[in-house]
Amino acid sequence: MTRNALMIPTALRGRTAGRFATLLALACALPVAWVDSREIPASAMLPAYRQECAGCHMAYPPGMLPASSWSRMMQGLDQHYGTDASLDAAMVRQISTWLAAHAGTYKRVREAPPQDRITQSAWFERKHRDVEPGVWKRAAVGSRANCMACHTRADQGDFDDDRVRIPK
Repeated sequence: MTRNALMIPTALRGRTAGRFATLLALACALPVAWVDSREIPASAMLPAYRQECAGCHMAYPPGMLPASSWSRMMQGLDQHYGTDASLDAAMVRQISTWLAAHAGTYKRVREAPPQDRITQSAWFERKHRDVEPGVWKRAAVGSRANCMACHTRADQGDFDDDRVRIPK
């Protein structure tokens, strides 16, 4: 076997080996967190969503909530978690349509969390169960909704556990 040859099982040699090698190369080229379609990097987000929502907080990947949660949120922008985040009707329609099309549909987000809060979803609670309550109160963190405090590439759709850095 040559030095640069892939270690491909005998059953996969020939035409299948080429497909296997192509798939392997593609899988290695994709950012780890984006392989899972529920996470979308900011560069792939609807510009209106990025502009309007990220003006106040991180533009959360739409796959973090089911469509029903996004729909309720967009219908209640005048009381968006204690803030008036109202938009004109055309902008609401545009963003709502995009959120519905990219909302989470997989098992962990089928059920809407209490108050449609990502931070109160069962999967969020499970993923953060080992975070001490005092961490959320640190000045550099501020709240459970500040993903960027620990997931420094969250705005790029990267929530990889290996890159978590909890501020002191």
